[in-house]
Amino acid sequence: MHLYLVQHAEALTEEEDTSRSLSEKGIGNIKRVAAFVAGSNIRVEKICHSGKMRALQTAQVLAEHLKFGKNLTYTDGLSPLDDPRIWLDRLSRMNEDILLAGHLPHSGRLASLLLCGDGEKNIIDFKMGGVVCLKRSEDGKWAVDWMITPEMFK
Repeated sequence: MHLYLVQHAEALTEEEDTSRSLSEKGIGNIKRVAAFVAGSNIRVEKICHSGKMRALQTAQVLAEHLKFGKNLTYTDGLSPLDDPRIWLDRLSRMNEDILLAGHLPHSGRLASLLLCGDGEKNIIDFKMGGVVCLKRSEDGKWAVDWMITPEMFK
């Protein structure tokens, strides 16, 4: 099983846009990342987002590039301060590849919980618009498979 953790791309400030839509820079960054990821021929069964505009738009760009033919799924448990153990439990019952478009500190805590059992350690330095691919082995252990950030395309 592969888990793709995505921190939303750069968003406008609340003063610029109360819904915090993606900025032009954020849109450009996630499009470049999505094009690269699509070239890797990954396939996901489900794309989930937190419901916040910036996460939804990030998920939409990735879905378009991945030619994801299903509806995106709003799901609870992906907001910035949500308990990552919610997804620890859900993932333990899943076998299909999934992409989660969310926020910090949640994505970082979830990755740390999966990788070392402690959600308070900062194992991965997430970047806005970046994708971290974690892979679960047959014995249930998680490892980092790869990571890509917008800064890699400058």
